Amino acid sequence: MPQNSPHPLPPLARTAHAAHATRCLSGLPGSQTDIDASRVALVFYCLGSLDLLGLLDSKVPELDRQEWTEWLWEQQTRGPFGTGFKPGSFMTSRPDQEGSADESNYNCPHIIMTYTAMLSLAILRDDFSRLDRRGITSFLRSCQKDDGSFSTTPQSTDSDLRTVYCAFAISSMLNDWSGMDVGRAIAFIDSCRTYEGGYGQSPFCEAQGGTTYTAIASLYLAPQGNSNGEHLTAAQREQTIRWLVSNQQTSGGFRGRTAKEADACYCFWCGGALQILGEPDLVNRTSLANFMARCQFKYGGISKAPGENPDPYHTYLSLAALSMYPPANDAGSNPSWQFERLDPLLNARETTVRWIKEHIPSNPQVSQ
Repeated sequence: MPQNSPHPLPPLARTAHAAHATRCLSGLPGSQTDIDASRVALVFYCLGSLDLLGLLDSKVPELDRQEWTEWLWEQQTRGPFGTGFKPGSFMTSRPDQEGSADESNYNCPHIIMTYTAMLSLAILRDDFSRLDRRGITSFLRSCQKDDGSFSTTPQSTDSDLRTVYCAFAISSMLNDWSGMDVGRAIAFIDSCRTYEGGYGQSPFCEAQGGTTYTAIASLYLAPQGNSNGEHLTAAQREQTIRWLVSNQQTSGGFRGRTAKEADACYCFWCGGALQILGEPDLVNRTSLANFMARCQFKYGGISKAPGENPDPYHTYLSLAALSMYPPANDAGSNPSWQFERLDPLLNARETTVRWIKEHIPSNPQVSQ
């Protein structure tokens, strides 16, 4: 797509966005307290934003980073279904005889929180000496359902492609796939594909940008012998690429579903899928950056659309999208729009992914 823009980009307000992330780490504004029940994920969005901006060390003192590391480890919980991380300390916790948090119906591992907690600890450069790797694989096994999908918590009835992706990402980080039946999981992913070339949350659901990203990323994370090449034909790949590209609007932003308005988070979801599929040049980078510029809030943070209030979720995913698609220098941009490269498969800075490969697996992977 053409990269020309009639107007030079304003600066990306990096310092203000970092301030928004640090404020939300300390406490959410009243308008956003509904997401406090997912505090582990919230911490990831805030730490992840600071990591992408390269400002974590300068904006969060070492003592505070140590306190967040300890707080995250306090959320690791063990029980009859294995080990993982719970959403936050508001959940009921009963110390067992060894002093660790025992699992109950209200205090059990959550698959999305386990994924985000592991990423956050990598951002904080923890050595993962306290990670119960065997317990996590047991937890994943307890979440996989007969149709190959995964529930958020053991024995719960919910499941969709988001939890499938988290299971694939966790297994990849562990470099251990014994916690799932990969073939069944891929069969579930295939069943969620729609006539448009995207993927719905579950079979027979409408295609969405977020679940299409999770489907494509899962297929590319799958271990050798279960790779994407065996599950996406050339025709299917072309159809998916066409659908993803069609979601970039004249505003520069991406929509998540056909005939909907652009939303900043889908710049990552659709853009990330295109990166994984090897077609980043099909994204109009400068148009995307102009859309992001209009989504910036004057006091920091990035909103879902121009004129909306910012939140940590959209701030992080917008910065992640810009990490993949910084505007071209000849489009009037400046260094404020430049980022270190992002790994689209695990959704983290490449340096953070290298730390993961060196410290999370019990048999560390060779850094690429």
